[in-house]
Order: sequence, then structure tokens, then C-alpha cells
Amino acid sequence: FQRHVYTYRILPDDEGLLSVQTIQGIQAKCFRTLPDLIGAYQHPNNGLVTPLLHPVHRPRPAEDSDGEDARGWGHTVPCAGAPPSSRTHIPQQLHQRLQEQVHSSPASDFMGFMAEYLTHHVQDLEALCQGHPQLRHLSTALATACRALHSEIDFTLAGLETLTRVFEAPVSPRSPAREQVMPPCCSKIIPPPLQGFLSSDPDLELLLSKISTVNHLLSSLEKKVLKSLQEMVTRHNLALPSVAAAPLPPARPLAVQNFEVKVGKSQRGALTVDVESGTVTVTKQGSSSQEEVIPQDKILQLIKYQSVQSKVRLVCARENQKNLSRDFIFPSARKREAFCQLLQLMKIQHSNLDEPEIISLYAGTWNMGSTPPPRSLASWLTSRGLGRTQDETTACIPHDIYVIGTQENSLGDREWVEFLCASLKTLMAIDYRVVALQCLWSIKIVVLVKPEHQRRISHVHTSSVKTGIANTLGNKGAVGVSFLFNGTSFGFVNCHLASGSEKTHRRNQNYSDILHSLALGDKRLGGFDLTLRFTHLFWFGDLNYRLEMDVQVGPCRCQAGDSGGRRAWGVTVPSLAQDILTHIVKKEFQALLAVDQLNLEREKNKVFLQFSEGDISFPPTYRYERGTRDTYVWQKSKPTGV
Repeated sequence: FQRHVYTYRILPDDEGLLSVQTIQGIQAKCFRTLPDLIGAYQHPNNGLVTPLLHPVHRPRPAEDSDGEDARGWGHTVPCAGAPPSSRTHIPQQLHQRLQEQVHSSPASDFMGFMAEYLTHHVQDLEALCQGHPQLRHLSTALATACRALHSEIDFTLAGLETLTRVFEAPVSPRSPAREQVMPPCCSKIIPPPLQGFLSSDPDLELLLSKISTVNHLLSSLEKKVLKSLQEMVTRHNLALPSVAAAPLPPARPLAVQNFEVKVGKSQRGALTVDVESGTVTVTKQGSSSQEEVIPQDKILQLIKYQSVQSKVRLVCARENQKNLSRDFIFPSARKREAFCQLLQLMKIQHSNLDEPEIISLYAGTWNMGSTPPPRSLASWLTSRGLGRTQDETTACIPHDIYVIGTQENSLGDREWVEFLCASLKTLMAIDYRVVALQCLWSIKIVVLVKPEHQRRISHVHTSSVKTGIANTLGNKGAVGVSFLFNGTSFGFVNCHLASGSEKTHRRNQNYSDILHSLALGDKRLGGFDLTLRFTHLFWFGDLNYRLEMDVQVGPCRCQAGDSGGRRAWGVTVPSLAQDILTHIVKKEFQALLAVDQLNLEREKNKVFLQFSEGDISFPPTYRYERGTRDTYVWQKSKPTGV
């Protein structure tokens, strides 16, 4: 650069994250991959003498050049019956087309990325020949080529949001909530059908048109490339082989579980559940009677007492006798729930029905704060955090369906899905199949299902709604998935609503916009409210509703955590010195839930009518000091204002 050579060292840390070496005292920025690092340093004023251009990986031996890419995709298998000359002709033909376009295109750097894709990533063609239509390497090349655009949009977005906050009228903490008025500057970025008196600027209209065109091209390019490659494969007689279905991995056997109980009113005993053999054994301590073994087909009914959360009644059939009912009292409600779950699983496994009558579903939400996930998600995926948790005897029983919603997720779509599948395989020894993935910027929803249920799912639909500035930006909004499971309709919504303790009305409006704009389910039911289209509808995410209570000023440490539950609920900015943190330390959550904005708005029938919510027995999750679960931070330099 300017006739000088500058050297910067990119070093991995203990967790394999990459960063540019800095002087002592300067915090290094960490990235998961080299392209991510290069993309972050492609804009000026980043601490380097000049922006970086593109990643250059270490050269490979010739025999490995076509076997795997920089991310280690493994070795490819040649197409059956396809001569090498036929496979190399297609990339050469595409190269020739690209060269014809280079001279007339000003985007030389972009063309360089595409040329590298055609030269080194023939694996997409090989994968297509093997019957896998996912263009993974094309997605990687496009993501790398568009990193500069991503940075520019982030920079422009931050400026627009700063300008928005300038024109927002300040709200007094003592004043009642009032309707939020959209600042005049935001009308400039409303799409043409909604533009007002400021829509006459031709430059701004041209910018909106360009953004719309980029959105259309990126969303349609992969389909066009896939269709073109498929036509070329057919034209060159590269047969697509039929891939034999891989055998399902054997399920991990469950250990025999024992539960200490009280039989009747005071007699101590034990219940032993053997899911594999399909039996429940009743043992009474100090009794001369022998153990009683109850086969699963003799268990007629399992009744949970509402008045006593740890008590259950077991109704069993007897030969030529009246049904026998017995009451058992467990040490805790959690132990009772584990026993009931094991009996349900035992009934399902030993049922003679071709189709399941009951399925188990996990729905989780996580605001990742734009940071990479930890290496293990075990405590989250098995519900063993704080709050209401599963018993250790049933925590690792795999669910039939996993629905994972995230916000501020900086990982790539493919990388995130593969990370989830790998985490579940490590925990459950099952290769879950991807039903759907829907993303809106950093808001993502993933649906994974057991392999044996994949054929039972149909009519999969996905949709997204933007609720950012003027409802045109996707930094806030919702993504959704719907499908039928053996004819039963399911809907899932993951949302990230407007932030700020004073913006309750805007959050309510976000909810209404999502409710009426999310295109899910049967199209014939499009005229109905979203809540009326499904047998089961699950809504989760970072709803951003806060507590209408002031925070204690001064340092205070308290034990807190998140069970991976329904939503993030948070503390407000301090004004008067009160004792909200004292409630957290004493785990007096009912006092906090009484002033929770979401509960208050639901009581006014403004949002989430007819929804039911799980038990909230964990502290507010907003906002922890990064890397801790015992310290809250309420002064935040916000990158966004909506």
C-alpha cells in the first residue's frame, strides 16, 4: 500500500475463533471464519492502513483440490457413468459465458468471486449429480461477494436510525403511554404505494428501486442457477442417480428409572419404570407382599391431581375384577412430571398403532446478541437451566419436533442449521431432518423433526414480516412456519419487537402487524385471524416488553438465569431508587410479573388474546452483563432505535 508492505497477523484463540493481532489494551474482534473476518475489514477506518479485499486460503496439494473446500465439506463422489470430459465441459462453458459479461460489467471484483466459484467449486455440480439440489458453494460465494454491501447497509441503517431518534419526541417517565408517531424522516423510505409528500425525490426513489432489485435477484438467483445446472446435466447425459434412503440410526435405550413415592397416605414405596420392556413395578417398603409388575397395556388411566401438584392416580385393569385405582405421592411436582412423561413414552413405543396419537414438541427462543454460540447447547436443548426445568431422568428423552427461534443471530443460515443438527445428534444420537428454515436478517426460525416423522409432514409454508423503520427494514419483525402433521395444523411465530421501555404502543402495533400480515397456513383461511388458522399456534421470541418498575441505583449482584422459556422480559432504565433487584435476589417473581408490560397489556385485551403462557419461574433476562448470569447492566449504547 503506497509502496510500503504492512503485515498483520491473524491468530486463532483457544476456541478456534480468528482475530487480527492488536497491541496490548485493545480488545480484539473475533470471527468464526476467515471470510467473516475479511468481510468485517472491507470498509475504511477499521484500524488497518487500507481495507482488505478478499480471503486467500492456504494452497492445497493437487490431489485434494477438488475434494473439499475451505470449510471441510468432505470428499465428493464422481457421478456414476459420467466421463471426466463431460463434467469439465460444463464449468468451461460457464466460464466462457462469464468472460463475455466481464467486459461490459463494472463489477470486476464481484465477477472475480464468481470466477473463483466456477473454477474451484465444481462440488455443487458433483452434488447435483448425486441427487442433492442444495447449491451450498454458490450460497457461500454470494455471501462473500455481498459482504461489502452488508457493511454499507449496516452503516447507512445506523445513520438512519440515529436520525430517527433525533426527531422522536422525548417521553417523560411519569407521563402515560401515548401513541408513537412516525418521524417525518421515516416517510422517505416507505415503499412507493405508501409514500407521502416526500416521495418526489428521484434519487431516493432510485435507491429504493435498487434495493428492491437486489432483494429480488438474490432471492431468485439460486433457483435460476439450479435450473440451469440441471438442464446442463441432462444435456450432457450426467444421470442423476437414485440415492438409497439411509437406515435410521438406532434409538438410544433408556435406563430403568426408579421413583421413591408414598403409597396411599403414609406407606413408603417405590415405582420402577422400564420403558424398553413396557412395565411398571410397584414395591412397598416393610410389606410382606411381593413386588407387583403392571404391563403397560393394563394401565388404563393416569390422573394428575390439580390440588396436590406431586400426587397422581394410576388406574389399572385386572382380570375378571373391578379396575384398581392407586394414589402415589412423589417428592416433588417435577418427579411426578418425569414419571408421567416416561409412561407416555412407554405407551407410544409399545403401541400397535401405525400412526402416533401424541407427539412431543420443543420450542425455544434465544436472543444471541450478535455473538457466536457456545460450543454446547445441552442445557438449553434439554431444558436444564434455571426456572422450570426437566427432571434428570427425562431430560435426554428426544422430542419429536424441535422449533428453534433466534434473534440477533450473526451466523450464516447453513452454519446455524448444521450447528443445531450436530448439537441434537450429540445429545440424542438422532439425525434430525430439516423441515423448514425462514430468516429475516438476523431473525431465524428452524424446524427439525425425527426421521421417522418426515413423511408425516406436509403443506409446509414460511413467511416473514418486517416491522422496522416504516415497516420496510427487517431488523425487527417476525418469521413463521406452518405445516400439517398427519392432518393436524401447526403454526410457529418467532418475533423481535420494538425495544425501549416507553414503546409499549409500538410493540402492540408490531404484534398486530405480524398477526395480520404473516402469510401462513391454508390460503383459503387467509381472511381469518392468524390465531384461527391452526389447531396449535406457538408464538415466541424477544418481545421486548419491560417492567413498569424502577431499578435500584448502584451496584447489585443477584443470581439470575433463563430457562429458555417463552420470551425475554427485562428491567427498565433507573429513575427512582426502588428495589426491583431485591425482588430478583429473593426470587419474588410474582411481584415483578404484576408490573410486566406484557401482562398489563394482555389484561387490557390489547395483545395475545386467548394465548396461554407457561410458568415464569426465572428472573428477567434483559439485560445481563455479557458472559454472566448474576449481574445486570441497564446502561446500553444501542445500535438501533426501533
